[in-house]
Amino acid sequence: MDILIIMGIGIFIGLKFFPDKYKKKNEKMQMVCTILIIFSMGVMLGRRENFLQEITSLGLTSFLYFFIPTLFSILIAYLLTRLFMKNKSKEKEG
Repeated sequence: MDILIIMGIGIFIGLKFFPDKYKKKNEKMQMVCTILIIFSMGVMLGRRENFLQEITSLGLTSFLYFFIPTLFSILIAYLLTRLFMKNKSKEKEG
């Protein structure tokens, strides 16, 4: 819940107070922060003693937990893009 509140505050500040001239700098900062988060997660996982054994023991179940949401996310994004982008291109033509 805390994450949603913080995200909501960020959206509000972005909409009301954040100037457009800092958009490029904000995008670069987001990329750097994302890289730092992924790196720190990798360090935390790498410090676990039995990490490689844990990964291999998860097997098919962990693969399905990754694969099914990824597949549906791609499918939904594709369908929504086809639906909404198709309508916008027709509006521009007509």
